[in-house]
Amino acid sequence: MTQDTHFWRPLLKRLANFSEFTEEEAETIAGLSATAQRLCVGTVLIEEGDRPEDVIYLVEGWAARYKILPDGRRQIVAILIPGDLCDVQVFTLKEMDHSIALLSDAKVARIPKRTMLQTMEDTPRIARAMWWSTLVDEAVLREWLVNMGQRNAFERLAHLFCELWLRLKQVGLTSGHGFHLPLSQEGLADTMGLTPVHINRTLQRMREERLITLRSGELVIEDIERLQKIADFNPNYLHLLQRK
Repeated sequence: MTQDTHFWRPLLKRLANFSEFTEEEAETIAGLSATAQRLCVGTVLIEEGDRPEDVIYLVEGWAARYKILPDGRRQIVAILIPGDLCDVQVFTLKEMDHSIALLSDAKVARIPKRTMLQTMEDTPRIARAMWWSTLVDEAVLREWLVNMGQRNAFERLAHLFCELWLRLKQVGLTSGHGFHLPLSQEGLADTMGLTPVHINRTLQRMREERLITLRSGELVIEDIERLQKIADFNPNYLHLLQRK
């Protein structure tokens, strides 16, 4: 892969769970967009009501897919990390039904509609891998619905931390059982459907039980097996086993 397109490596690592690409196919993915833009935390990448024309690729940093209620309350419905595409088929929509904004400073590339469609038409294996990526996103959303509907606050947060650790590990962004977590307690509350006070108490309990440490945005899972057991965490919905 050429030096100026190295930022496609997180996506290639993610898609490698579906298929091993030839060097030519990897170069095709690297040619989807030649440049990436650095943006600051809080930047809105696309708003509800906008007409999407490009597929957004998160090279570095974190973003959130969310809905805003009329009274200003926010519900985060997905957390996006490096290697994620913000909806492969988003340009088929007449207008966006949700918004996407950055949770941290980030580097973002935009893939033109025509380029994405042509690539998927010309390269069947890449097209199948992109569909796989979309199906995994849908599977994560289903698991989040179960998490919100059936698990208590302690279990919800444990499940989220287990998921984030595995997803970040998949793209090489963990250190042992630790990773950078650019989510404030308010952000965690908006993700978990809880209040910041409840999040604070839940985090404190996790610390007291020596499940995690969390300092200056760095989370370390001290006992991954116990945390997974608490959350009843089964990673099958992430579909991490490679297919040929």
